[in-house]
Amino acid sequence: MTLAPLLQAESPVPFHAMAALVAVVLGAVQLLRRRRDTLHRWMGRTWLALMVGVAVSSFWIYGFRVWGPFSPIHLLSIMTLVMLALALLAIRRGDVRGHRNWMIGIYTGALVITGAFTLLPGRTMHLVVFGG
Repeated sequence: MTLAPLLQAESPVPFHAMAALVAVVLGAVQLLRRRRDTLHRWMGRTWLALMVGVAVSSFWIYGFRVWGPFSPIHLLSIMTLVMLALALLAIRRGDVRGHRNWMIGIYTGALVITGAFTLLPGRTMHLVVFGG
């Protein structure tokens, strides 16, 4: 494993990948912690900022083009931003169950499943994890 391919990748790939990796770890901590307290709220705000950064930065990554410079991955980024807004709206309305469901869905879909696709051959994260 080497970070060289990631650090040598074109901007914004390094930021995008690092923010996603931190969001994976922080999200797991959030989902596994039992207490929903001030620390949970601050970690949640940090996670939200990371996820917005991951989603927005993806619009400048064009490695897989389907429609001009865009691909189905960019649709996922739009969906992630909408789901983040819905999760935030749910908790502001006091709908803890809805908030939890949105957050689990975002974590699973936007980070875990999508993250697994970054390990496909030819992708930067494949080179990081498995080498060239």
